[in-house]
Amino acid sequence: MELCAARVIHNVVPAKAGAVRRAAAPTMAVATSASSAFIGSSLSMGMGAKKQAERGALCVRAARVAGVEIPNNKRAETALTYIYGVGDTTAKKVMATTGLENKRMREFEEDELTRLREAVDELPLIEGDLRRFNSMNIKRLKEIQCYRGKRHIQGLPCRGQRSKTNARTRKGKVKTVAGKKK
Repeated sequence: MELCAARVIHNVVPAKAGAVRRAAAPTMAVATSASSAFIGSSLSMGMGAKKQAERGALCVRAARVAGVEIPNNKRAETALTYIYGVGDTTAKKVMATTGLENKRMREFEEDELTRLREAVDELPLIEGDLRRFNSMNIKRLKEIQCYRGKRHIQGLPCRGQRSKTNARTRKGKVKTVAGKKK
């Protein structure tokens, strides 16, 4: 048993300052009582002591507004644009109507977040409703078999762009046809 404990201690080598690398064989962590505390603590610190402290505490990584997780490290106006249907202009209007300052999302208090959520919920079409509205319009065009609907079905541009060359965004990757020469 003593040899096993020494081997595990030998394999745990500091990679950088503050970081500890895992042992090659973590299943060999059976050791004598004298060194078991050291081995157990070094193996549990696999990602560093900083990560270990974060795991136990409650850490909010993103605020949820209109069913979308908004990043905490971005400023409010930029973070609001993560919501489908909210662009720069709309985000600025929302911030103006709520009277909140443009600070990082993690710095907002709960009552400020509530005011922000209420202002975003008052917007006419955002997120799921807007996606549904757009998909229903495209479905209607396909059903009535108009020119735009047919172009949607074929996966080609429907606003008059040329498609003999270019239009790769709609058409996808080039599919080479054998035997097509001048």
